[in-house]
Amino acid sequence: MSVLTLQSRRVLEPIDRVSEVLFGLIMVLTFTGSLSVVDAGRDDVRAMLIGALGCNLAWAIIDAVLYLMFSGAANNRGLSTFRAVRRATDPMQARRLIAEALPPVLADSLEPTDLESIRIRLAALPEPPARLPLTLDDLRGAAGVFLLVFLSTFPVTIPFMVMERVEPAMRVSNLIAMGLLFLTGYAFGRITSREPLWTGLSMVLLGGAMVGLTIALGG
Repeated sequence: MSVLTLQSRRVLEPIDRVSEVLFGLIMVLTFTGSLSVVDAGRDDVRAMLIGALGCNLAWAIIDAVLYLMFSGAANNRGLSTFRAVRRATDPMQARRLIAEALPPVLADSLEPTDLESIRIRLAALPEPPARLPLTLDDLRGAAGVFLLVFLSTFPVTIPFMVMERVEPAMRVSNLIAMGLLFLTGYAFGRITSREPLWTGLSMVLLGGAMVGLTIALGG
């Protein structure tokens, strides 16, 4: 298989999924958190729901488009490195380019002979295309980003859709939000090899602080 067509089996890495869910939660909480339990009526709840859904829909689209832009840039940045390695007249310079393109931990573990072996294999490959187009995996990744951001709106807003009184709906919504923040933090802790329980609790505190700051700044 060519190095130009080698793709990760994961469309979205776990850390990306957690980040997108957290982003969607923060966005919707800025709307539900600004609702007054004492003064809010059904019209206020309806306006809040429309605002929350519309905002997360817009940001889901924007985030998906940005994902495609960054994916295309990353693909073609790798292509530029590939061309530079092939065109380098000095093998040492080519090995340096290869090492710079690798994660530091991986690059430090490779010997010059390993880098030279990679250089030889790259030099033997056919001439690459002028540009790499977006792939199906890129489009699937963008769709995943869109769904994660947009769908994270619903668990927090559903209580306001099915409950008549604002006060109990707010309490249930906050409990759901705290639970989701904890789960995203727990997942983040497992992914990053940190203590999941404490990371989950920290995410609840951090999420609450970020929501409060966003509301205070008029977001």
